[in-house]
Amino acid sequence: METQFTKLNEDWNADPNAPIPVAAPEGDDLWLRFRPNEWVNPSRLAHGCLFIKFEHCWRYRFTSVNDHGWFAGQCRFSKMAPDWGEFYEVVGDFLGGKDTTPWETLDTTVRSERNFLFYFRDGAVECSASSWSLNTEVPAGLIFDGGT
Repeated sequence: METQFTKLNEDWNADPNAPIPVAAPEGDDLWLRFRPNEWVNPSRLAHGCLFIKFEHCWRYRFTSVNDHGWFAGQCRFSKMAPDWGEFYEVVGDFLGGKDTTPWETLDTTVRSERNFLFYFRDGAVECSASSWSLNTEVPAGLIFDGGT
């Protein structure tokens, strides 16, 4: 199946200069924290941090592809993904073999076929999970490397 991209962040996005994405596992879920873009939607989604919860995540990774590499055609999706700096669900061929960055595995018994990709300024986060949701508050007790 041909690779297709569905943009998931319609009225919000990560800070284009310093999103500082950090991941924290919670059982077989993965939480991704990042700073929001205060200029895209100056509302409750523009202050503090945003959190994406990936439910039933079996693997994730941070890759080193940045905006310069993407525009120079060095990313496996450079000529395919509609835009840099967006959050997508990738359907079809995920082209996983074209990036050798190792995966972090949360639960090998969960095998989701849904793949998510978020391009940040200095890297990307890829995740295989059953679903995602956007949150404005971190759940009580969840600790991210480098603090809450």
